[in-house]
Amino acid sequence: MKTIIYQDHDQILSGMTMKDCSEPECYNMALHACTSAEQVIGNRKLLASFLQSTPVDFVFANQTHSANFHRVTELDRGKGMLEQVSAIADTDALYTFETNIVLCSMTADCVPVIFHTDNVIGVIHSGWQGTVKEITPKLLRHLQEVESCDLSHMHVQIGAALSQEKFEVDDDVYKRFHTLGYAEEFIRYNEETNKYHIDNQLTVKRQCELAGIPATNITIDRTCTFQSPDGFSYREDKQSGRHVSFIKRKA
Repeated sequence: MKTIIYQDHDQILSGMTMKDCSEPECYNMALHACTSAEQVIGNRKLLASFLQSTPVDFVFANQTHSANFHRVTELDRGKGMLEQVSAIADTDALYTFETNIVLCSMTADCVPVIFHTDNVIGVIHSGWQGTVKEITPKLLRHLQEVESCDLSHMHVQIGAALSQEKFEVDDDVYKRFHTLGYAEEFIRYNEETNKYHIDNQLTVKRQCELAGIPATNITIDRTCTFQSPDGFSYREDKQSGRHVSFIKRKA
């Protein structure tokens, strides 16, 4: 099993699973995009064992490219882990103040955002639609204004995603990014193809910085999920599996 560990210390364990065809379903973690749900559940249980957690500790959302987020409590333990129907509905970001809950975000080219501060952890699924809907700054603003989180102490890991080279879009998507007002430096126009190439990872990083997170507290995994043999890429293969980005706060 291939799993990148981004952080592992006394309080925080976070990382991202990668494609591994020595495992069933190539270590796919998605119940909504698989050949065998039984094998995906087996992969998830393997990850749980690796993280020294149990399946009931995991929480998944039914991601819809929304700007919706959800505060996870003890009552949410196990949701979406063994069956898709129990996943938290219509939600693309999760956060919690609880310990030993594993928050999960599934991606296959979209940008996964993993964060933690003094007493809160979270994950965000920011595909291009989530980025232009500003799911990350909306959640960060909520954490600051409603949950009284100090964003200057927050640490962010941006996980593996589609690279700018491979994120090729037409004018309609370009205009959505342009309208943000701060993404233009992360967009390149190819005159030969009349396409735009957008760096979604750096756009999300800028969103974090504008929200008040110090640039020195933000790390990016520049692995391209299209180009890397360890990547699941929806753009390359519409039947692609999914990575899981995860974080838990240890008790």
